[in-house]
Amino acid sequence: MTKPRVRFAPSPTGYLHIGGVRTALFNWLWARKTGGAFILRIEDTDQERSTEASRQIILDSLGWLGIDWDEGPGKGGAHGPYTQMERLPIYAAHAERLIASGHAFRCFCTKAELDAQREVLKKKDPKAQFVYPGTCRSRSDRPDGPFVVRFNSPTEGSVTYVDKVFGEVVTPNSAQQDFVLLRSDGVPLYNFGAVVDDMTMGITLVARGRDHMVNTPPQIMLYGAFGAPVPEFAHLPMMLAPNGEKLSKRHGAVSVTEYRDQGYSPVAVLNYLARFGWSFGDKEVFSKEELISSFGWENCGRGDGKFDAKKFLAIDFEHLKSDALTTEDAYVARVRPFLAKNGVDASDDAKLKQAIRTIRGRARTYIEAAEMLDFYFREPPKVDEAAAAKFLVAASAPILSGFGAALRAGDAWDEKAVEERTNAWLAAAAIPIKDLGQPARVALTGKTASPGLWEVLAVLGRDASLARIDAAHARALGAGA
Repeated sequence: MTKPRVRFAPSPTGYLHIGGVRTALFNWLWARKTGGAFILRIEDTDQERSTEASRQIILDSLGWLGIDWDEGPGKGGAHGPYTQMERLPIYAAHAERLIASGHAFRCFCTKAELDAQREVLKKKDPKAQFVYPGTCRSRSDRPDGPFVVRFNSPTEGSVTYVDKVFGEVVTPNSAQQDFVLLRSDGVPLYNFGAVVDDMTMGITLVARGRDHMVNTPPQIMLYGAFGAPVPEFAHLPMMLAPNGEKLSKRHGAVSVTEYRDQGYSPVAVLNYLARFGWSFGDKEVFSKEELISSFGWENCGRGDGKFDAKKFLAIDFEHLKSDALTTEDAYVARVRPFLAKNGVDASDDAKLKQAIRTIRGRARTYIEAAEMLDFYFREPPKVDEAAAAKFLVAASAPILSGFGAALRAGDAWDEKAVEERTNAWLAAAAIPIKDLGQPARVALTGKTASPGLWEVLAVLGRDASLARIDAAHARALGAGA
């Protein structure tokens, strides 16, 4: 049995939309599950909007997500080039094949002539859809001047295929027209370029959004005209905004780079997008390996879904707090750039790992994690002045002094040791823990919300902890002066 060959063919005209990533992901999952090949192809025929910067964004975004390709830019392969504007001679040769076989023809109609025909039709019936009238179908002369190549579409019969998601789809050929294959400058239009590329690259399954279903019948006719095998098709439900509109930037973050910069886990992004149109029982949270092993087209739904930012964040939280989904080493690597961006040097791996363990259950993104970890590595820590004004007061001075003395009374410095020494002192001095809690927390972390005191002391270490307590004690004394 031939192993599947699937592809993702984005246009480099801006950021990489998460809807496009969902398409790439489903193709990639299928290739990885079946041992097939995943091909990346750049469709850059929109020369006015295509840029090298956008092309690089696509490559960087897929790289960050861990969606690797077997053939394509940077990898090469036996079916290149993998950028459409480098394939113009291939399209020209295939267009000549169709002309020679009678399946296509050169159309010399000018834009002005076609526009005039549209105006005549509009005056007769404002709601009518203009259809190319076949003016050059039987034309035998070949005048000088530019021309496009059009497909000689059949007018009878129908195109039928079985979609792996939507089942059997039947489209009458009367709904088609002599669509353009090549523009006068030799650049292919979408349907022709996609078919020639898919055909010459041996693509066995075309999986894409259901908004492309309108393109499938003309593409199947092109395969027939070439006498080539028709690939399978799988059309995916759409990702919509909460209000039911097409998901776009005005609804919030929709580009991969935005979620990267907001501190999301790349695997969590894949997890959320995979569940958008696909299900596996009631399971919501998946590792990348589980996504690969569980994926199948039979579990893809037909109904469009609405983007849920809160659920997306919840999935990210599940990934960040679970060592089974995000290893400690991966957490260190992902959070460190956000700490550096905040001006914090967290180069001590052992300390950073110890600190991460104290906040994993609360940080929903790496940005939140970096904010929670900041006080461990910044000397002195940032101080919430409102908290200091409330808790580092004259009445707190003797408590902080006693707290520091109790901690200095022993050499062992771990959570159990510092807790035991502190509790013994509190009991002997008849001071309730609540009187110590917030002053000590503000002294050590600069804020009123933090991990537990014993965890904080253990991570900060003896010297840093005592120095911070002494500084807070001095401030409390000053508040009473």
